[in-house]
Amino acid sequence: MTGSTSVIEISEKAIIDNIGFLQKQFGENVLISSVVKANAYGHGMQSFVPIAEKAGIDHFSVFSACEARELAKIKRPGTRIMIMGWMDDHDLTWAINNRVEFFGFDTERLKKILSITETARNPAMIHIEMETGMNRTGMTFPYLKKAAEIILKYRSSFILKGLCTHLAGAESIANHVRIQKQISRFQRLCKWFKERDLVPGYRHVASSAAAMTYPGARFDMVRMGILQYGYWPSKETFIHYIGKKKVKQDPLNRVISWKSRIMTLKKVKRGEFISYGTMFLAQEDKKIAVIPVGYSHGYNRSLSNQGRILINGQRVGVIGLVNMNMLIADVTKLQSVKTGDEVVLIGSQGDLTISVASFSEFSDQLNYELLTRLPGKIPRMVVN
Repeated sequence: MTGSTSVIEISEKAIIDNIGFLQKQFGENVLISSVVKANAYGHGMQSFVPIAEKAGIDHFSVFSACEARELAKIKRPGTRIMIMGWMDDHDLTWAINNRVEFFGFDTERLKKILSITETARNPAMIHIEMETGMNRTGMTFPYLKKAAEIILKYRSSFILKGLCTHLAGAESIANHVRIQKQISRFQRLCKWFKERDLVPGYRHVASSAAAMTYPGARFDMVRMGILQYGYWPSKETFIHYIGKKKVKQDPLNRVISWKSRIMTLKKVKRGEFISYGTMFLAQEDKKIAVIPVGYSHGYNRSLSNQGRILINGQRVGVIGLVNMNMLIADVTKLQSVKTGDEVVLIGSQGDLTISVASFSEFSDQLNYELLTRLPGKIPRMVVN
């Protein structure tokens, strides 16, 4: 941890085990596209991608061309990249020339492709995104008709790699009817394209939650995000899975641990306030540990007076306001503690664990939110 106030450890075994579980779950006929947007959900793209490839993944999805360029430097030759979101005109040229797949969610992008492919080395490898009820990106039927006309007229400029959509909230049973309607719309639209001799390489709609809850939504590809990192999209998704199993055990392994060390220790007398303002008043003489991690490192300010960390195999509370670069822990009851002792912010120490889910209980953050807010400047270290 030289030079850094904390370190994130990435378990190679956990990644391989999680991907192996998902491969077995979905079968050989369903391609897993590993979603590594937002720095592999905070786990570190550079750390995660080579391990995922080792586990058999050869297709990755990102949000932006910027992420795709970073991924292109890391991946093996032959591993495919798919961009699901932002690209400017320059990015389109780069993607086409480098055989990078990308979403087409409006006809303007298709028209720009035509001008690029006149001089490009390759046709555009495009996934047409359909609007089925999410009402975010994706083409409604009138625009899908125009898109089909463009692709049919200029077949040499396009390879139809996929037809896709995004399901709205598959992690919640409350959205069940809406999800079923989306799947039905998607199937009808795929049939419409097929009738016009536009058959995609892949049909895909399912993220982690949909892939587990709606087997019929797996089609030819699933876009696998949070599950591969060892987390369930929601409690409902997990309950749905284990409800059908004799052994009620979580098959996933958490990939990430976040650790720091005690920066300094001091004693505070009863009646003194600790940290900024008057949020914490010492009701008795206290011994406190200062840890060099704060909200600038992704430790949410809402965890002030609520967060829990592990020191010397025991759970202790965060007291006072979480600062930009520091937090304070109450170590009064620890018999033996010294500067430099390991602090676990996420992960296990001895018999105890601080889970990512425990953060959400105190801070109203989703697993996704906490993980993706972990700054890229924190070093990632791969462990067995």
